[in-house]
Amino acid sequence: MKYIIIGGDAAGMSAAMQIIRADESADVTTLEMGGIYSYAQCGLPYYIGGLTKSSDDLIARSRDTFDEEFGIDARVYHKVKAIDGEKKIVSGVNLKNGQSFELSYDKCLLATGAAPIIPPFDGADLEGIHTLKTIPDAEAIIEDMNENVSTVTIIGGGYIGLEVAENLVEKGKTVRVIDQAERLGSAYDKEISEQIEQEAKRHGVEIVTSESVDRFEGEDRVQSVVTNKGTYTTDMVIVAIGVKPNTSMIDSSHVHVADNGAIVVNAYMETNVPGLYAAGDCATQYHRIKQKNDYQPLGTHANKQGRIAGINMSGGSQPFQGIVGTSIMKFFDLTVGKTGLGEKEAEDLGIPWDSLSFEGHSHAGYYPENEALLLKILSHKETGHLLGLEAVGKTGIDKRIDVAATALYHKMTMADIENLDLSYAPPYNGVWDPIQQAARRMK
Repeated sequence: MKYIIIGGDAAGMSAAMQIIRADESADVTTLEMGGIYSYAQCGLPYYIGGLTKSSDDLIARSRDTFDEEFGIDARVYHKVKAIDGEKKIVSGVNLKNGQSFELSYDKCLLATGAAPIIPPFDGADLEGIHTLKTIPDAEAIIEDMNENVSTVTIIGGGYIGLEVAENLVEKGKTVRVIDQAERLGSAYDKEISEQIEQEAKRHGVEIVTSESVDRFEGEDRVQSVVTNKGTYTTDMVIVAIGVKPNTSMIDSSHVHVADNGAIVVNAYMETNVPGLYAAGDCATQYHRIKQKNDYQPLGTHANKQGRIAGINMSGGSQPFQGIVGTSIMKFFDLTVGKTGLGEKEAEDLGIPWDSLSFEGHSHAGYYPENEALLLKILSHKETGHLLGLEAVGKTGIDKRIDVAATALYHKMTMADIENLDLSYAPPYNGVWDPIQQAARRMK
């Protein structure tokens, strides 16, 4: 059986490893457009900030490891330009020598990931303007960030933008964040995003919201960012406004795609074309709460989907159980997390909801280093089922988010959550966990 996997990162290599474990005689070829395999994209901001000392620390397995230890034909700088689903042929070009290639397959996985969105801003080709998606991107930022770069402007106030902002402040840079939304962290409800903005200001980050970038100005190098409301002097720009699926190599008239270009897959990671699978940031993910396909490109989803694709490509039958929309980030002294739906999402879906903001504590109030935390809980107005939880604080946030994510997966009600047997000792919790206290007030 000949397998071709397009993409050498999380989803692709998770699938490849499952295939070779299930089928020792499998002929597996992986085609990576870049030169690096299986690395942690989520660690890039911390590499820029110096917390991660070497880019090698971000690489889980090298190309040579896949090739020599596991017998995978792991190729680099191979860009796939077309897939013929009827003839089962993948074609493209070797970016190093310019030579074209064609490869046949029995089963093929698209694990091509996503690319940073760069709108057609005037001046976008000036030196000093960067995106952050790959290790070479991070290395280019580090190399460019010399003593002459004192002010860095980040376009976009989402996860990557905020994580980069924190790490650049730690490097001693003056940081500005420009976002066209009304507030930073707009994926969160207002009560939570207000905490994000206050934390940014505490650490000297200049916040510019409700402004959209028009162009970049400078001679050879960027010198200013021009928005619809003003002009901002800068020494460097990092564009972090989101990503789009890398799916230009497929013929959308044959392969079904979502409105944003993500490949539509079923629970077994199959596309509508026989023998063609997709997983990770180039594909859709079924959302258990929304009860429909969604697009939330995260490393956790990519690894799960890739593993399941590999199991099913090699003869297994295991469905992907879907996501509930869980995420978390560190932002200076705060941890901010979310799982399930926020108010706007519930409203857009026509789901009747109740919400409650609850101020609790990380552990027993009489135990030292007790920290306040803010929970925003959402429940179904008619059934009492949990719909979502957002949380912000200095400590204990990950625990509450993961409890809520588990509760969402199992469709628990407020009463169910109140009855959970959660761990308690004064250094870790109160006798009633803040989630349970909030759930009780929602009933």
